[in-house]
Amino acid sequence: QVQLVESGGDSVQAGGSLKLSCAASGYIFSNCQMAWYRQAPGKERELVSSIGNRGTTKYGNSVQGRVTISRNASSNTVHLQMNSLKIEDTAVYYCAACYQSSGTYTYWGQGTQVTVSS
Repeated sequence: QVQLVESGGDSVQAGGSLKLSCAASGYIFSNCQMAWYRQAPGKERELVSSIGNRGTTKYGNSVQGRVTISRNASSNTVHLQMNSLKIEDTAVYYCAACYQSSGTYTYWGQGTQVTVSS
């Protein structure tokens, strides 16, 4: 059963913007912390941003000031607005949900590709 569905990945030029979306089941959206991670070829997966079920947000150092995460309760969707995109933002972006005390997330989406070119 698919719990998270990502969309919005695309190819853009440096300096452009993209908005990623992650649609979740109602239970997950209402009860879980959700996050966006990314993984570029040859690099480790890194946290982009997270948002708690009460709206507390956290951002990775590499995207601070350029990215905004938000929750839309009417559609059970978490959005990631990315501005001033850089070539180094190129990666597969994954939505994750339900943070565990072990430091991992229970649910993961299939990933959406973001490619930034010069």
